[in-house]
Amino acid sequence: MAVTVRVEQVGHRLAGDWAGTADANAFLDHLRARSFSPATVRAYAFDVANFARFLSEQGLPLAEVAPMDVFAWVDWQGVRAPGSSSRVVRLARPGAAPATINRRVAAVRAFFEHLMISGVVPANPVPAPRRGQGLRPTARGMLGHLGPGRARGGGRLVREQRRLPESLELADVQAFLASLATHRDRAMVLAMLLGGLRSAEVRGLLLKDVDQGRRRVRVIGKGGRERCVPVDAVFFAELGAYLRHERPPGLGTAECFVVLRGPSAGSPVTEAGLRSLFRRHRAASGAVRVRPHRLRHTYGTQLAAAGIDLLALRELMGHASPETTSLYVHLSTEHLAAEYAAARVTLAGAR
Repeated sequence: MAVTVRVEQVGHRLAGDWAGTADANAFLDHLRARSFSPATVRAYAFDVANFARFLSEQGLPLAEVAPMDVFAWVDWQGVRAPGSSSRVVRLARPGAAPATINRRVAAVRAFFEHLMISGVVPANPVPAPRRGQGLRPTARGMLGHLGPGRARGGGRLVREQRRLPESLELADVQAFLASLATHRDRAMVLAMLLGGLRSAEVRGLLLKDVDQGRRRVRVIGKGGRERCVPVDAVFFAELGAYLRHERPPGLGTAECFVVLRGPSAGSPVTEAGLRSLFRRHRAASGAVRVRPHRLRHTYGTQLAAAGIDLLALRELMGHASPETTSLYVHLSTEHLAAEYAAARVTLAGAR
């Protein structure tokens, strides 16, 4: 039984002859109704589809899934060995990264929570996270525990290595920027590099949230968290040129960055469109390591190396957890070496 994910007018949905397709799509509709971002719904769709393919291979209906079947699914995905590359050609199914497997498990656990609420299954077979379980209520107060809510974070079934954010070399960034042909493309890339915006935040940036006078942008990030980010003048120079010379005049689209040519001209830049842009210009520039998240990581790395307060860095990057921000203080070898040298001088002077 084939299980695929396709994009429909409402968003990402499962397709195929798997018996649980309708239940999975009801779950995705539930996420959309609760204002989960399109990127999050897309991730859940692919994660549930992965689980559905496993169930199809095993001939196992949703109502009969047991905890041991969940562990069998984890084994079925394989766990990539630490330090191994996903580019290695394999004859068998390539192993997924531990973080990927843990994300899929969390998505499938939320799926089963929805099935329980809907009366499709009597219990959730996915092992509960260590830190709490079930759904986090969206409402607060005496009745906040009632009704559906967002899935809790928690423990992981697969151990993950602590991974530091990957930053880019200046030469790669310069080569990539030089290959870009439009002010729009340069402005989008500079928003990530000089403002630390995520790719989804760049695509979702609204014209009304751009303050060119004070050189700031208002960003709605993950979980609907809002932040105001100052961005370098270079970004606003490219943005201004794009708005004056490239963006179609009189356009009613609220999003700042739009498609410039073709049948979709004037519509917001899509996730697929941005991925295609980066793929083309990595090939054209030879800067094969440049990706949206690495531009953002480079922004965080440079600010941390310059000694910015971690609370300020957390606000600028829109991190929910201070643990995420703290990773950036470990990235700059030069900064660590300088701190070590300064400490040695201080100690030597105290003798």
